Amino acid sequence: MHIGLVGLGKMGGNMRTRLRNRGIEVTGYSTNPTVSDVASLEEMVKSLPSPRTVWIMVPHGDATDSVINSLENLLESGDLIIEGGNSRFSDDIRHAEQLSAKGIGYLDCGVSGGVWGLENGYGLMAGGDSKLIERAMPIFDALRPEGERSESFVHVGDVGAGHYAKMVHNGIEYAMMQAFAEGYELLEKKEIIKDVHGTFAAWQKGTVVRSWLLDLLVKALAEDPGLKQIKGYVEDSGEGRWTVEEAIANSVPMPAITAALFARFTSRQDDSPAMKAVAALRNQFGGHAVKKAE
Repeated sequence: MHIGLVGLGKMGGNMRTRLRNRGIEVTGYSTNPTVSDVASLEEMVKSLPSPRTVWIMVPHGDATDSVINSLENLLESGDLIIEGGNSRFSDDIRHAEQLSAKGIGYLDCGVSGGVWGLENGYGLMAGGDSKLIERAMPIFDALRPEGERSESFVHVGDVGAGHYAKMVHNGIEYAMMQAFAEGYELLEKKEIIKDVHGTFAAWQKGTVVRSWLLDLLVKALAEDPGLKQIKGYVEDSGEGRWTVEEAIANSVPMPAITAALFARFTSRQDDSPAMKAVAALRNQFGGHAVKKAE
């Protein structure tokens, strides 16, 4: 099999290597000429055998729209696009409708594994027509970890379902990371705790909170005890927001995931206006002391 891969950043570049290591021929295109196999999208498309398959790994939104608009004019009926970035599921539905007018197939695939995917493989959640899924299965099998397919790959449903599942996955990830972070802060604050890193390390086997996220936190604390080299500022990629928006739209209570998202917003404030108001109110009604602004 020979496919095109658009986007060769941290994820896309590693995916190209993993695919090649498992016998899939890949022609990659990037706007960064130092990592690109070809000089243009046109050259990439021309290099592919028909019917062509192109996997997209670029940032969601305008970047994805731009690539799909360009490929729409370069590909032909019977070709296939797989969108593996973190697009919103509603964008997938729009893209599929756009491409169907030319007979170009479309699959969306949520991809989890981060920078470790090259070595460990990626968890994959795909949406779209079952015949197109079967056609792309050699690609999915090359990307996922070894072992039972059902433990690392799922055909979730129709177009958009793959990215919807990945959205919920990332929402859960927000809450799990926040729980570990809050536990870390409490352990750091308590004087009787002498070995925070060792505490987390001791949870890695046999406890109900053992997980890859826990392993990564242990690794981070080993590399930077006290996390002194990191500022407590956290971005959100959009997936957490979309999860909360969907929770509201479907009347599903999500207090943990919502709180985790809002905690990230708090991290971006050097001096929270809301907390200033809370301090002022406590001072007004109860005479509680307030700290003067520096």
